[in-house]
Amino acid sequence: MHKHPTAPRGRLRRSTAAAVVAAVAASAFLAAPSAHANEPADPPAAQMPAPTPGFPLPTKHSQQAYDPASDFTSKWTRADAKQIMAQSDPTVAPGVNSMSPDVTMPEIPEDFPTMNEDVWVWDTWSLTDENANQISYKGWDVIFSLVADRDAGYGFDQRHWNARIGYFFRKTNADPAKDKWNYGGHVFADGASIGNTEWSGSTRLMQGNQVNVFYTATTFYDVAERNNGGGGIAPDAAIAKALGKIHADKNGVTFDGFQHTKLLEPDGTMYQTKAQNPGFAFRDPYTFADPAHPGKTFMVFEGNTGGTRGQYECKAEDLGYQPGDPNAENVNTVNSSGAYFQTANVGLAVADNKDLTKWSFLPPILSANCVNDQTERPQIFIQNENGKNKYYLFTISHQFTYAAGMRGPDGVYGFVGDGVRSDYQPMNNSGLALGSPTDLNLPSESPEAPTPNQNGRQFQAYSHYVQPGGLVQSFIDNVNGVRGGSLSPTVKINFRDGVSAVDRTFGQNGLGPFGYLPTNVKVGGAGHYK
Repeated sequence: MHKHPTAPRGRLRRSTAAAVVAAVAASAFLAAPSAHANEPADPPAAQMPAPTPGFPLPTKHSQQAYDPASDFTSKWTRADAKQIMAQSDPTVAPGVNSMSPDVTMPEIPEDFPTMNEDVWVWDTWSLTDENANQISYKGWDVIFSLVADRDAGYGFDQRHWNARIGYFFRKTNADPAKDKWNYGGHVFADGASIGNTEWSGSTRLMQGNQVNVFYTATTFYDVAERNNGGGGIAPDAAIAKALGKIHADKNGVTFDGFQHTKLLEPDGTMYQTKAQNPGFAFRDPYTFADPAHPGKTFMVFEGNTGGTRGQYECKAEDLGYQPGDPNAENVNTVNSSGAYFQTANVGLAVADNKDLTKWSFLPPILSANCVNDQTERPQIFIQNENGKNKYYLFTISHQFTYAAGMRGPDGVYGFVGDGVRSDYQPMNNSGLALGSPTDLNLPSESPEAPTPNQNGRQFQAYSHYVQPGGLVQSFIDNVNGVRGGSLSPTVKINFRDGVSAVDRTFGQNGLGPFGYLPTNVKVGGAGHYK
């Protein structure tokens, strides 16, 4: 077992220079945002990677936009994902990071601080509006996290079926390098949510002090057995929302009055059901407005291609190789490898009423059939580039969910197009935008049982959340054998035109303050909380 640090940890000392960088960054984010799209992130110094001899060429993607209601689904192909290895160094010593520094998250120190002594913290998101602006409410910044009790008798890896949505707050004028987040407790009262477990989603401030918490309502039927190392009954999952109220005074932030509504369950045609696959994915709702379609509210979420598990057949378009490519795979060979078991997609839905209580499915905007089985926590991030709105679809995935013949790290994957539904081009030609240090020449593993010859930080961080300005927040999972459950140092990626690069001038050697999720829009007044 990889132990969790038992002694309380103090917040790490940061250099004065790091604090200044953080303060400057925070002030920059309080600039007035664009009404329709976020200001562009800083441009990267890197260029789109050139083809690598001995590897197939990536699929050609036009970035062309389509009607959101059309049946066009962009494909993250095997030819695209092969670029991850094409851009990896095959000559590094075993266990050394083999990926380019442009897509590698800086190393998190082993003596990281515990964010909260009572709960483990992982998937995290901000209070936002429909345009992904991060909201300061009456002088308080507010974030939401999946939390689980550190002292309930189960381990860190049993947190998933004990998860609740908790929230944290701190003053907007706090020093992010020194001032800790205040834990407010669970957002919902015990037993109030749909399902017995609350998984990730997004939270939007509506009119006045109303908030909509979109979340994954997951129901486990064998929690006690799972906590004791057994179990195995497949859970139910639905996408739900809760409309409630946020309150703020000199003492902090509270929530109440939530009314819960079940919104969507998988249809079995576009989105796989539990009956079709006990390990199906249907979760992580993220809602947003699209300036190209005023008055409409959309939602992206994680799904799997509809159909009984194991019956999908990989097609030439899933492979995506260019005609005559000497390094292309054969469809029959790919199918014989069992790659058809991996059928991740990013789903799309549209709200049918202004109350956001009724939704309709639209076809997936991205499929990863025969490439990967998980496209978790998708986000649509719209930014203005050269006078034109570009749509970035960010998602996260694991190395152990790749299909046979594929290899990639735990991290952020990104795709760019001209609309919500586009022929998305994978960022950096591969899709990989940010990964934990990994030796991709070694076999894939899982954070629960990594082998000692791999890089000790290959699972240092996960569940990345991309914020305005290219800031990326995540949680600490396993840093060289030390298990996490706290928020990671925020890092920054510079991206433009589908190319990204880690900004190592940000913070201290590329690591900003732990749990840095700055706000860029003030609502309800600045407050009187000094």
